[in-house]
Amino acid sequence: MTQLRLLPGLSLALAVLLLLPASGVAQQRPLVTEDPETIGGGQVLLEGGFEYARDAEFPASGLRGHLLRLPTFGVSVGISSIAELQFDGGLRDRLAITDRSTAPLSGMLAVAGDRATSVEDVVVGTKIRVASETARRPAFGVRFATKLPNAGNEAGLGLDTTDFFASILAGKTVQSVRVVANVGVGILGDPTRGDRQNDVLTYGVSFARALTSHAEVVGEVNGRASTRNGTPPPGTESRSALRLGGRYTLAGWRADGGLLIGLTGAEPTIGVGGGFTYVFHAFRIP
Repeated sequence: MTQLRLLPGLSLALAVLLLLPASGVAQQRPLVTEDPETIGGGQVLLEGGFEYARDAEFPASGLRGHLLRLPTFGVSVGISSIAELQFDGGLRDRLAITDRSTAPLSGMLAVAGDRATSVEDVVVGTKIRVASETARRPAFGVRFATKLPNAGNEAGLGLDTTDFFASILAGKTVQSVRVVANVGVGILGDPTRGDRQNDVLTYGVSFARALTSHAEVVGEVNGRASTRNGTPPPGTESRSALRLGGRYTLAGWRADGGLLIGLTGAEPTIGVGGGFTYVFHAFRIP
């Protein structure tokens, strides 16, 4: 949930660092590819927003429709100069159902009409920067995260599984462009059987390009690839999406907007989103 750091050249870099708090280099909305840079010790990052996606598919429940996530939230707490805790989720997801089909968990649905609502799964993560960026070498970091089963499968929007993720992060700034790459593994529980799982390869590549000392354009490809031979358990299939957007920063605030394009059948065909990020110094690290 940290933001991509980008520098458009030495003069603009100095301007950016004067205009933004030190923690601001680690914010990242509307991207989901994680930058190895952290927000800084004693800093707190708050973010919120919305997402609207058309033709969202839920293979485990058999539901399909237009999904509104409002509000989404994120909190990052800098517990040292190189580490932070992350909490991400959403208070309410609303699916306008356009189609129902028979699926492994469709018999558990408690949705009578054409609308399903549920709280969203919360993801708790820890990110650590293990090597700072130099003139020749990118910065490196690691991230570990657990998805909690807050969204019940009775609404058709959750799987009631606990998933674990581990990723290696890298990031490098070249003139005005910040490039970040993630690669890792995810252990996804099978929602139909408690004794099975699907191990997936997770990946992401993003860029952020400064236009002025306040504005930037961003983009990424992010997703996962199932390693299971044959048909994977429902809800653990391969997914991939393209995101394009922009950000505008003023003092400690940053506004963002973006477009999502699904690259696999399980992803929504298209979606939009927007939100804000605010960073402030909350406490002193002893």
